[in-house]
Amino acid sequence: MIMKASPILTPLVFFLLFSLAKGLNPKCDGHDHGSTLKVFHVFSPCSPLRPPKAMSWEESVLQLEAKDQARMQYLSSLVARKSVVPIASGRQITQSPTYVVKAKIGTPAQTLLLAMDTSSDAAWVPCTACVGCSTLKPFSPLKSTTFKKVGCGAPLCKQVPNPTCGGSACVFNFTYGTSSVAAGLVQDTVTLATDPVPGYTFGCIQKATGSSIPPQGLLGLGRGPLSLLAQTQKLYQSTFSYCLPSFKTLNFSGSLRLGPVAQPKRIKFTPLLKNPRRSSLYYVNLVAVRVGRRLVDIPPEALAFNPTTGAGTIFDSGTVFTRLVEPAYTAVRNEFRRRVTVGKKLTVTSLGGFDTCYTVPIVAPTITFMFSGMNVTLPPENTLIHSTAGSITCLAMAAAPDNVNSVLNVIANMQQQNHRVLYDVPNSRLGVARELCT
Repeated sequence: MIMKASPILTPLVFFLLFSLAKGLNPKCDGHDHGSTLKVFHVFSPCSPLRPPKAMSWEESVLQLEAKDQARMQYLSSLVARKSVVPIASGRQITQSPTYVVKAKIGTPAQTLLLAMDTSSDAAWVPCTACVGCSTLKPFSPLKSTTFKKVGCGAPLCKQVPNPTCGGSACVFNFTYGTSSVAAGLVQDTVTLATDPVPGYTFGCIQKATGSSIPPQGLLGLGRGPLSLLAQTQKLYQSTFSYCLPSFKTLNFSGSLRLGPVAQPKRIKFTPLLKNPRRSSLYYVNLVAVRVGRRLVDIPPEALAFNPTTGAGTIFDSGTVFTRLVEPAYTAVRNEFRRRVTVGKKLTVTSLGGFDTCYTVPIVAPTITFMFSGMNVTLPPENTLIHSTAGSITCLAMAAAPDNVNSVLNVIANMQQQNHRVLYDVPNSRLGVARELCT
Protein backbone atom coordinates (compact mmCIF):
# COMPACT_ATOMS: atom_id res chain seq x y z
CA MET A 1 0.00 0.00 0.00
CA ILE A 2 1.19 3.51 -0.69
CA MET A 3 -0.55 5.25 2.20
CA LYS A 4 -0.42 4.96 5.92
CA ALA A 5 -3.21 7.38 6.63
CA SER A 6 -6.27 5.88 8.24
CA PRO A 7 -9.04 6.65 5.84
CA ILE A 8 -12.63 7.18 6.77
CA LEU A 9 -14.90 5.93 4.06
CA THR A 10 -17.93 7.91 2.98
CA PRO A 11 -19.87 5.47 0.98
CA LEU A 12 -23.04 6.24 -0.75
CA VAL A 13 -22.88 3.43 0.65
CA PHE A 14 -26.32 2.57 1.22
CA PHE A 15 -27.88 0.91 4.21
CA LEU A 16 -29.78 -2.16 4.64
CA LEU A 17 -32.37 -1.08 7.14
CA PHE A 18 -34.86 -3.64 8.17
CA SER A 19 -37.26 -1.73 10.39
CA LEU A 20 -37.86 1.95 10.96
CA ALA A 21 -37.66 3.41 14.43
CA LYS A 22 -40.92 4.44 16.07
CA GLY A 23 -41.92 8.02 15.78
CA LEU A 24 -40.58 8.58 12.29
CA ASN A 25 -42.45 10.30 9.51
CA PRO A 26 -45.55 8.25 8.56
CA LYS A 27 -44.46 8.49 4.92
CA CYS A 28 -41.64 6.14 5.87
CA ASP A 29 -43.88 3.12 6.38
CA GLY A 30 -43.74 1.85 2.78
CA HIS A 31 -42.73 -1.74 2.15
CA ASP A 32 -40.21 -3.29 -0.18
CA HIS A 33 -41.56 -5.34 -3.06
CA GLY A 34 -40.04 -8.45 -4.64
CA SER A 35 -36.39 -7.71 -5.28
CA THR A 36 -36.80 -3.93 -5.19
CA LEU A 37 -35.68 -2.15 -2.02
CA LYS A 38 -36.39 1.43 -0.99
CA VAL A 39 -33.39 3.73 -0.68
CA PHE A 40 -33.28 6.54 1.86
CA HIS A 41 -30.78 9.35 2.25
CA VAL A 42 -29.02 9.17 5.61
CA PHE A 43 -30.33 12.65 6.56
CA SER A 44 -33.94 11.71 5.72
CA PRO A 45 -36.58 11.75 8.47
CA CYS A 46 -37.01 8.09 7.51
CA SER A 47 -33.45 7.32 8.59
CA PRO A 48 -32.60 6.44 12.21
CA LEU A 49 -29.06 7.53 11.35
CA ARG A 50 -29.97 11.17 10.71
CA PRO A 51 -28.08 13.75 12.79
CA PRO A 52 -29.56 14.21 16.29
CA LYS A 53 -29.89 17.94 15.66
CA ALA A 54 -30.41 19.87 12.48
CA MET A 55 -27.29 21.13 10.72
CA SER A 56 -27.02 24.21 8.57
CA TRP A 57 -26.46 23.76 4.84
CA GLU A 58 -22.85 24.81 5.19
CA GLU A 59 -22.23 22.39 8.06
CA SER A 60 -23.78 19.40 6.26
CA VAL A 61 -22.01 20.06 2.95
CA LEU A 62 -18.62 20.61 4.56
CA GLN A 63 -19.08 17.45 6.62
CA LEU A 64 -19.82 15.40 3.51
CA GLU A 65 -16.96 16.98 1.57
CA ALA A 66 -14.48 16.35 4.39
CA LYS A 67 -15.45 12.68 4.51
CA ASP A 68 -15.01 12.46 0.74
CA GLN A 69 -11.34 13.36 1.23
CA ALA A 70 -10.91 10.20 3.28
CA ARG A 71 -13.03 8.18 0.87
CA MET A 72 -10.56 9.07 -1.86
CA GLN A 73 -7.72 7.84 0.34
CA TYR A 74 -9.53 4.55 0.75
CA LEU A 75 -10.13 4.15 -2.99
CA SER A 76 -6.51 5.07 -3.70
CA SER A 77 -5.33 2.37 -1.31
CA LEU A 78 -7.45 -0.18 -3.15
CA VAL A 79 -6.05 0.47 -6.61
CA ALA A 80 -2.45 1.17 -5.69
CA ARG A 81 -1.69 -2.08 -3.86
CA LYS A 82 0.53 -4.67 -5.51
CA SER A 83 -1.35 -7.69 -4.18
CA VAL A 84 -3.36 -9.65 -6.73
CA VAL A 85 -5.64 -11.19 -4.08
CA PRO A 86 -9.21 -10.00 -4.74
CA ILE A 87 -9.85 -9.34 -1.05
CA ALA A 88 -6.41 -8.38 0.15
CA SER A 89 -5.01 -7.69 3.58
CA GLY A 90 -4.66 -4.17 4.83
CA ARG A 91 -7.88 -2.78 3.49
CA GLN A 92 -9.21 0.13 5.50
CA ILE A 93 -12.95 0.43 5.36
CA THR A 94 -14.30 3.04 7.72
CA GLN A 95 -17.82 3.77 6.59
CA SER A 96 -20.02 6.82 6.88
CA PRO A 97 -23.09 5.94 4.85
CA THR A 98 -25.30 8.37 3.01
CA TYR A 99 -28.19 6.18 1.77
CA VAL A 100 -30.15 3.42 3.45
CA VAL A 101 -32.27 0.44 2.35
CA LYS A 102 -34.06 -2.39 4.17
CA ALA A 103 -32.81 -5.88 5.06
CA LYS A 104 -33.23 -8.81 7.48
CA ILE A 105 -30.65 -11.26 8.89
CA GLY A 106 -31.10 -14.51 10.80
CA THR A 107 -34.03 -16.77 11.68
CA PRO A 108 -36.18 -15.22 13.02
CA ALA A 109 -35.11 -12.03 11.29
CA GLN A 110 -33.27 -9.36 13.25
CA THR A 111 -33.08 -5.62 12.63
CA LEU A 112 -29.70 -4.65 11.17
CA LEU A 113 -28.18 -1.71 9.34
CA LEU A 114 -25.76 -2.61 6.57
CA ALA A 115 -23.96 -0.04 4.47
CA MET A 116 -24.16 -0.90 0.78
CA ASP A 117 -20.92 -0.07 -0.98
CA THR A 118 -20.14 -0.73 -4.64
CA SER A 119 -16.40 -0.60 -3.90
CA SER A 120 -16.39 -3.26 -1.16
CA ASP A 121 -16.96 -7.01 -1.16
CA ALA A 122 -17.25 -8.81 2.17
CA ALA A 123 -20.08 -7.95 4.54
CA TRP A 124 -19.76 -7.54 8.30
CA VAL A 125 -22.05 -6.73 11.23
CA PRO A 126 -21.48 -5.90 14.91
CA CYS A 127 -22.49 -8.90 17.03
CA THR A 128 -23.59 -9.25 20.64
CA ALA A 129 -20.78 -9.40 23.21
CA CYS A 130 -18.63 -7.34 20.85
CA VAL A 131 -16.02 -5.47 22.86
CA GLY A 132 -15.84 -1.87 21.69
CA CYS A 133 -18.88 -1.86 19.37
CA SER A 134 -21.19 1.11 19.88
CA THR A 135 -24.33 -0.16 18.17
CA LEU A 136 -27.47 -0.41 20.31
CA LYS A 137 -28.85 -3.32 18.30
CA PRO A 138 -26.12 -5.78 17.37
CA PHE A 139 -26.83 -9.06 15.63
CA SER A 140 -27.41 -11.87 18.13
CA PRO A 141 -26.16 -15.24 16.82
CA LEU A 142 -27.78 -17.10 19.74
CA LYS A 143 -31.23 -15.93 18.65
CA SER A 144 -30.85 -17.30 15.12
CA THR A 145 -31.53 -20.96 14.40
CA THR A 146 -29.75 -20.76 11.02
CA PHE A 147 -26.48 -19.23 12.28
CA LYS A 148 -23.23 -21.17 11.94
CA LYS A 149 -19.50 -20.47 12.05
CA VAL A 150 -17.09 -21.05 9.16
CA GLY A 151 -14.27 -23.46 10.01
CA CYS A 152 -10.57 -22.65 9.76
CA GLY A 153 -10.03 -25.16 6.99
CA ALA A 154 -12.84 -23.89 4.81
CA PRO A 155 -11.81 -22.31 1.47
CA LEU A 156 -13.85 -19.24 2.43
CA CYS A 157 -11.41 -18.54 5.26
CA LYS A 158 -8.69 -17.83 2.69
CA GLN A 159 -10.77 -15.07 1.10
CA VAL A 160 -10.75 -12.69 4.08
CA PRO A 161 -7.90 -10.44 5.26
CA ASN A 162 -5.45 -11.80 7.85
CA PRO A 163 -7.27 -15.06 8.68
CA THR A 164 -6.43 -16.93 11.90
CA CYS A 165 -7.99 -19.74 13.92
CA GLY A 166 -10.13 -18.95 16.92
CA GLY A 167 -10.40 -22.50 18.20
CA SER A 168 -11.78 -24.28 15.15
CA ALA A 169 -13.54 -21.21 13.74
CA CYS A 170 -12.19 -18.78 11.16
CA VAL A 171 -11.36 -15.32 12.50
CA PHE A 172 -10.03 -12.38 10.49
CA ASN A 173 -8.63 -8.96 11.36
CA PHE A 174 -8.78 -5.67 9.51
CA THR A 175 -8.24 -1.98 10.15
CA TYR A 176 -11.18 0.36 10.22
CA GLY A 177 -10.07 3.98 10.11
CA THR A 178 -8.30 4.41 13.43
CA SER A 179 -9.87 1.22 14.73
CA SER A 180 -8.68 -2.37 14.67
CA VAL A 181 -11.40 -4.95 14.18
CA ALA A 182 -11.55 -8.70 14.78
CA ALA A 183 -14.45 -10.66 13.31
CA GLY A 184 -15.48 -14.27 13.06
CA LEU A 185 -16.41 -15.54 9.62
CA VAL A 186 -19.98 -16.83 9.84
CA GLN A 187 -23.02 -17.75 7.77
CA ASP A 188 -26.72 -17.07 8.16
CA THR A 189 -29.82 -16.30 6.14
CA VAL A 190 -29.96 -12.77 4.73
CA THR A 191 -33.26 -11.55 3.32
CA LEU A 192 -33.31 -8.67 0.87
CA ALA A 193 -36.82 -7.38 0.18
CA THR A 194 -38.69 -10.72 0.00
CA ASP A 195 -35.76 -12.85 -1.19
CA PRO A 196 -34.08 -15.04 1.46
CA VAL A 197 -30.42 -15.95 0.82
CA PRO A 198 -29.54 -18.97 2.99
CA GLY A 199 -25.97 -19.44 4.16
CA TYR A 200 -24.76 -15.92 3.36
CA THR A 201 -21.13 -15.51 4.46
CA PHE A 202 -20.18 -12.40 6.43
CA GLY A 203 -18.09 -11.15 9.31
CA CYS A 204 -19.44 -11.13 12.87
CA ILE A 205 -17.47 -8.43 14.70
CA GLN A 206 -16.14 -9.60 18.07
CA LYS A 207 -13.82 -6.77 19.05
CA ALA A 208 -13.14 -3.23 17.94
CA THR A 209 -10.66 -0.74 19.34
CA GLY A 210 -10.59 2.95 18.55
CA SER A 211 -13.34 5.48 18.07
CA SER A 212 -14.04 5.39 14.33
CA ILE A 213 -16.19 2.27 14.10
CA PRO A 214 -19.78 3.23 13.11
CA PRO A 215 -22.82 1.49 14.60
CA GLN A 216 -24.04 -0.10 11.35
CA GLY A 217 -22.58 -2.94 9.30
CA LEU A 218 -21.65 -3.19 5.65
CA LEU A 219 -22.80 -5.06 2.57
CA GLY A 220 -20.40 -5.12 -0.37
CA LEU A 221 -21.66 -4.87 -3.95
CA GLY A 222 -18.23 -5.14 -5.53
CA ARG A 223 -17.16 -7.88 -7.93
CA GLY A 224 -15.07 -9.94 -5.47
CA PRO A 225 -15.71 -13.53 -4.29
CA LEU A 226 -17.49 -12.64 -1.01
CA SER A 227 -19.65 -9.83 -2.38
CA LEU A 228 -23.43 -9.95 -2.66
CA LEU A 229 -23.10 -10.49 -6.41
CA ALA A 230 -20.89 -13.56 -5.96
CA GLN A 231 -23.03 -15.09 -3.23
CA THR A 232 -26.36 -14.53 -5.01
CA GLN A 233 -25.24 -15.25 -8.55
CA LYS A 234 -28.01 -17.76 -9.23
CA LEU A 235 -30.67 -15.55 -7.67
CA TYR A 236 -29.73 -12.14 -9.06
CA GLN A 237 -27.37 -13.15 -11.89
CA SER A 238 -24.79 -10.52 -10.86
CA THR A 239 -27.08 -7.71 -11.95
CA PHE A 240 -28.39 -4.76 -9.96
CA SER A 241 -29.32 -1.12 -10.36
CA TYR A 242 -30.16 1.81 -8.15
CA CYS A 243 -31.71 5.24 -8.39
CA LEU A 244 -30.64 7.69 -5.71
CA PRO A 245 -32.99 10.44 -4.61
CA SER A 246 -31.71 13.97 -4.25
CA PHE A 247 -30.51 14.71 -0.75
CA LYS A 248 -32.58 17.90 -0.92
CA THR A 249 -35.86 15.93 -1.00
CA LEU A 250 -35.58 14.18 2.33
CA ASN A 251 -39.09 12.68 2.44
CA PHE A 252 -38.74 10.73 -0.80
CA SER A 253 -36.94 7.49 -1.58
CA GLY A 254 -35.16 5.85 -4.47
CA SER A 255 -34.79 2.14 -5.10
CA LEU A 256 -32.29 -0.68 -5.35
CA ARG A 257 -33.28 -3.37 -7.86
CA LEU A 258 -31.63 -6.76 -7.64
CA GLY A 259 -31.55 -9.14 -10.61
CA PRO A 260 -32.17 -8.69 -14.36
CA VAL A 261 -35.96 -8.61 -14.05
CA ALA A 262 -37.53 -5.13 -14.14
CA GLN A 263 -34.33 -3.43 -15.20
CA PRO A 264 -34.75 -0.60 -17.74
CA LYS A 265 -34.78 -1.59 -21.41
CA ARG A 266 -34.10 1.84 -22.88
CA ILE A 267 -30.69 2.59 -21.50
CA LYS A 268 -27.27 3.27 -22.96
CA PHE A 269 -24.24 1.26 -21.85
CA THR A 270 -20.51 1.62 -21.60
CA PRO A 271 -18.17 -1.38 -21.20
CA LEU A 272 -16.90 -2.29 -17.74
CA LEU A 273 -13.11 -2.57 -17.62
CA LYS A 274 -11.21 -5.13 -15.57
CA ASN A 275 -8.31 -4.29 -13.29
CA PRO A 276 -6.68 -7.55 -12.11
CA ARG A 277 -5.03 -5.69 -9.24
CA ARG A 278 -8.39 -4.58 -7.90
CA SER A 279 -11.09 -6.57 -9.61
CA SER A 280 -13.87 -5.33 -7.31
CA LEU A 281 -14.02 -1.77 -8.61
CA TYR A 282 -16.31 -0.76 -11.47
CA TYR A 283 -13.95 0.84 -13.98
CA VAL A 284 -15.26 2.50 -17.13
CA ASN A 285 -13.57 4.36 -19.98
CA LEU A 286 -14.09 8.12 -19.62
CA VAL A 287 -12.85 9.54 -22.90
CA ALA A 288 -13.78 13.23 -22.63
CA VAL A 289 -15.74 15.88 -20.73
CA ARG A 290 -17.86 18.59 -22.29
CA VAL A 291 -18.90 21.81 -20.54
CA GLY A 292 -21.88 23.22 -22.38
CA ARG A 293 -21.08 22.50 -26.01
CA ARG A 294 -17.32 22.85 -25.66
CA LEU A 295 -15.05 19.83 -25.41
CA VAL A 296 -12.63 20.44 -22.56
CA ASP A 297 -8.92 20.11 -23.34
CA ILE A 298 -7.83 17.38 -20.91
CA PRO A 299 -4.45 15.61 -21.14
CA PRO A 300 -5.18 12.04 -22.36
CA GLU A 301 -3.12 10.52 -19.54
CA ALA A 302 -5.48 12.10 -16.98
CA LEU A 303 -8.32 9.88 -18.21
CA ALA A 304 -6.39 6.82 -19.37
CA PHE A 305 -7.08 3.42 -17.84
CA ASN A 306 -3.93 1.80 -16.45
CA PRO A 307 -4.33 -1.53 -14.59
CA THR A 308 -0.76 -1.35 -13.33
CA THR A 309 -1.17 1.91 -11.43
CA GLY A 310 -4.93 1.69 -10.89
CA ALA A 311 -5.47 4.89 -12.87
CA GLY A 312 -8.76 5.41 -14.63
CA THR A 313 -12.39 6.19 -13.83
CA ILE A 314 -14.82 4.34 -11.56
CA PHE A 315 -18.46 4.67 -10.57
CA ASP A 316 -18.68 4.70 -6.78
CA SER A 317 -21.76 4.76 -4.60
CA GLY A 318 -19.90 6.02 -1.54
CA THR A 319 -18.17 9.20 -2.60
CA VAL A 320 -20.57 12.15 -2.45
CA PHE A 321 -18.94 14.65 -4.83
CA THR A 322 -17.21 13.68 -8.08
CA ARG A 323 -13.41 13.85 -7.91
CA LEU A 324 -11.22 14.21 -10.97
CA VAL A 325 -7.45 13.93 -11.05
CA GLU A 326 -5.91 17.39 -10.85
CA PRO A 327 -5.25 18.08 -14.58
CA ALA A 328 -8.76 16.95 -15.54
CA TYR A 329 -10.47 18.86 -12.76
CA THR A 330 -8.54 22.06 -13.44
CA ALA A 331 -9.50 21.95 -17.11
CA VAL A 332 -13.20 21.31 -16.36
CA ARG A 333 -13.30 23.92 -13.60
CA ASN A 334 -11.66 26.60 -15.73
CA GLU A 335 -14.08 26.07 -18.60
CA PHE A 336 -17.01 26.08 -16.15
CA ARG A 337 -15.79 29.39 -14.71
CA ARG A 338 -15.33 30.83 -18.17
CA ARG A 339 -18.87 29.92 -19.21
CA VAL A 340 -20.41 31.30 -16.01
CA THR A 341 -18.59 34.62 -16.17
CA VAL A 342 -19.00 35.38 -19.88
CA GLY A 343 -20.04 39.04 -20.10
CA LYS A 344 -20.17 39.36 -16.30
CA LYS A 345 -17.85 40.47 -13.54
CA LEU A 346 -18.24 37.73 -10.97
CA THR A 347 -15.95 36.98 -8.06
CA VAL A 348 -15.07 33.33 -7.48
CA THR A 349 -14.92 32.32 -3.83
CA SER A 350 -14.29 29.03 -2.05
CA LEU A 351 -16.06 26.99 0.60
CA GLY A 352 -14.17 24.19 2.29
CA GLY A 353 -12.88 21.89 -0.45
CA PHE A 354 -14.94 23.61 -3.15
CA ASP A 355 -12.95 26.24 -5.06
CA THR A 356 -15.61 27.48 -7.49
CA CYS A 357 -18.36 29.23 -5.56
CA TYR A 358 -20.40 32.35 -6.22
CA THR A 359 -22.35 34.64 -3.91
CA VAL A 360 -24.75 35.77 -6.63
CA PRO A 361 -27.14 33.71 -8.78
CA ILE A 362 -25.49 32.11 -11.81
CA VAL A 363 -26.57 30.38 -15.00
CA ALA A 364 -24.57 27.18 -15.13
CA PRO A 365 -23.76 25.14 -18.24
CA THR A 366 -24.45 21.44 -18.43
CA ILE A 367 -21.55 19.06 -17.89
CA THR A 368 -21.34 15.92 -20.04
CA PHE A 369 -19.23 12.91 -19.15
CA MET A 370 -18.42 11.12 -22.39
CA PHE A 371 -17.78 7.40 -21.99
CA SER A 372 -17.18 4.76 -24.64
CA GLY A 373 -20.63 4.30 -26.21
CA MET A 374 -22.47 6.48 -23.70
CA ASN A 375 -22.78 10.16 -22.83
CA VAL A 376 -24.21 11.33 -19.51
CA THR A 377 -25.28 14.97 -19.54
CA LEU A 378 -25.79 16.41 -16.08
CA PRO A 379 -28.20 19.28 -15.48
CA PRO A 380 -27.32 21.95 -12.87
CA GLU A 381 -29.12 20.03 -10.11
CA ASN A 382 -26.41 17.36 -10.42
CA THR A 383 -23.51 19.79 -10.63
CA LEU A 384 -24.36 22.65 -8.25
CA ILE A 385 -24.97 22.89 -4.54
CA HIS A 386 -26.88 25.86 -3.15
CA SER A 387 -27.17 27.28 0.33
CA THR A 388 -30.60 27.14 1.91
CA ALA A 389 -30.95 30.90 1.52
CA GLY A 390 -29.52 30.77 -1.99
CA SER A 391 -26.65 33.06 -1.07
CA ILE A 392 -23.89 30.62 -2.09
CA THR A 393 -23.66 28.38 -5.15
CA CYS A 394 -20.73 26.01 -5.70
CA LEU A 395 -19.60 23.61 -8.39
CA ALA A 396 -20.14 20.25 -6.67
CA MET A 397 -16.90 18.65 -7.86
CA ALA A 398 -13.31 18.78 -6.70
CA ALA A 399 -9.81 17.62 -7.49
CA ALA A 400 -8.53 14.38 -6.00
CA PRO A 401 -6.72 15.20 -2.73
CA ASP A 402 -3.16 16.31 -3.35
CA ASN A 403 -1.97 14.72 -0.11
CA VAL A 404 -2.74 11.26 -1.44
CA ASN A 405 -1.24 9.52 -4.44
CA SER A 406 -4.70 9.15 -5.97
CA VAL A 407 -4.97 8.38 -9.66
CA LEU A 408 -8.70 7.79 -9.71
CA ASN A 409 -11.46 9.77 -11.33
CA VAL A 410 -14.58 9.00 -9.30
CA ILE A 411 -18.12 9.51 -10.60
CA ALA A 412 -19.82 10.09 -7.25
CA ASN A 413 -23.32 9.82 -5.91
CA MET A 414 -24.45 13.45 -6.21
CA GLN A 415 -23.74 13.24 -9.94
CA GLN A 416 -25.62 9.90 -10.04
CA GLN A 417 -28.75 11.19 -8.28
CA ASN A 418 -31.99 10.91 -10.24
CA HIS A 419 -30.37 8.47 -12.64
CA ARG A 420 -30.87 4.73 -12.90
CA VAL A 421 -27.37 3.22 -12.76
CA LEU A 422 -27.36 -0.39 -13.95
CA TYR A 423 -24.48 -2.77 -13.21
CA ASP A 424 -24.69 -5.66 -15.69
CA VAL A 425 -21.66 -7.73 -14.72
CA PRO A 426 -22.39 -10.85 -16.85
CA ASN A 427 -22.32 -8.67 -19.97
CA SER A 428 -19.50 -6.53 -18.55
CA ARG A 429 -21.30 -3.23 -18.99
CA LEU A 430 -22.67 -0.31 -16.99
CA GLY A 431 -25.72 1.67 -18.04
CA VAL A 432 -27.06 5.08 -17.06
CA ALA A 433 -30.50 6.54 -17.80
CA ARG A 434 -32.22 9.62 -16.44
CA GLU A 435 -34.92 8.69 -13.89
CA LEU A 436 -36.64 10.95 -11.40
CA CYS A 437 -36.72 8.93 -8.21
CA THR A 438 -37.15 11.69 -5.66
